[in-house]
Amino acid sequence: MASTISRRGLLQGAAAIGAAGTLTGCAIGGGSDEDSAKGGDASAANPLGVKEDAPLEVVIFNGGFGEEYAKAHEAMYSRRYPKATIKHSATQQISQTLQPRFVAGDPPDVVNNSGGNQIDFNGLVSQGALTDLGDLLEAPSLDDPAKKVKDTLLPGITDVGTYDGKFLSLNYAYSAYAIWQSDKLFESRGWEYPKTWDDMIALCKKIKAAGIAPWTYTGVHARYMSWPILAAAAKLGGVEVLKAIDNLEPNAWKHDAVKTAADAFSQLATDGFLQTGAEGMDHIQAQTEWCNGKAAFISCGSWLENEQKKVTPAGFRMSAHPTPSLTTSDKLPFEAIRGTGSEPFVVPAKAKNQRGGLEYLRVMLSKEGAADFTRKVSSLTVVAGSSAGIDLPPGLTTVTKLIEASGSNTFNWLYNSYYRKLERELVNAACADMFAKRITAAEWVNRCQQGADSIAKDSSIKKYKRA
Repeated sequence: MASTISRRGLLQGAAAIGAAGTLTGCAIGGGSDEDSAKGGDASAANPLGVKEDAPLEVVIFNGGFGEEYAKAHEAMYSRRYPKATIKHSATQQISQTLQPRFVAGDPPDVVNNSGGNQIDFNGLVSQGALTDLGDLLEAPSLDDPAKKVKDTLLPGITDVGTYDGKFLSLNYAYSAYAIWQSDKLFESRGWEYPKTWDDMIALCKKIKAAGIAPWTYTGVHARYMSWPILAAAAKLGGVEVLKAIDNLEPNAWKHDAVKTAADAFSQLATDGFLQTGAEGMDHIQAQTEWCNGKAAFISCGSWLENEQKKVTPAGFRMSAHPTPSLTTSDKLPFEAIRGTGSEPFVVPAKAKNQRGGLEYLRVMLSKEGAADFTRKVSSLTVVAGSSAGIDLPPGLTTVTKLIEASGSNTFNWLYNSYYRKLERELVNAACADMFAKRITAAEWVNRCQQGADSIAKDSSIKKYKRA
């Protein structure tokens, strides 16, 4: 079954995917509880109508971000509603802990539904178990009452978490996906990041001649390499290429732009530009090899720097760069990147304090809440401009520049949110085989299309339409 992908879910791999799917067939308490929906009296100071003394329960996924940032957000909520008691808990077993409570109609008010053991989003959505967050988007922001919450977010954020036209999941952290290098290494060798694929191949030859692997990758989670393939395809053929894939259109994966991108990246394997042994590495092993100077490039999201901070050598200066353009006539510019929200937060439809849950998310989306998150976990949020004035590490500084340069050309795909199995299992396996040279780029395209067709034909999987 499908599931909205989370940042930590990506990092942890496909562990316990089966557990996340066990929601299927269980009756979940859907629909809003009348009392919780009523809340208190709405006013300019309390636009969402929060009942000031209503208890609030928050459950956080205790993954790479930890739980301290949430405690700070809870303190901010308490400043606004001092009469409300807050129950806080954190777990890595979201599905096992909370699925029974959803089934019983007694869920918490706010859930950080993240990690490899997140509750299956397709099941939650199809059974009406989540609150529509539309009121949150239309509410005035805490920082500027003249500006709605939705107008404070980075472009495209509401696309992720929107199902059948309803905004059901707030993906709070912001991830930019890029090709990473060490500026220290590149400056010492006189190398420059390539803007075209031809230049990438030419540089890879130089890097290999210098005794360094041009690329490494996580063979265990080989879907990491599908990201630059689809990014290159989107830049070449336009965002419509991604929309066709998201909508499970026939032969969407066989679009010429996807074929061209797959051909290009398969060259990394066929020309010997991948690190020996990467096929068996997980993400941490591959990233550590890269940090140790064994390879020049790696594909990853903007969480990379924080995840590797304990093993990154002093002066390494990792930096993020857009996927190179495939041709001189790509529809999107070189600066275009994939950027999207991750780390999903939901308010259950049966939450006892539904209005308080919405208000808690509004607090998170304030500049104070967003800036505190960035300081604590070295990750950006979906709140535009919230990192201004914060002393960021080198890699995250380059990410902010990427986001600014990409601007309205930032893109994303949603098939991995709609249909978790398609990316986590089917595309992942095809990538593993292509980069291990067991199949060709043409066979990779066919495998991905076959996987998409199998999802499209499965009547047990709810389908979604991206506009």
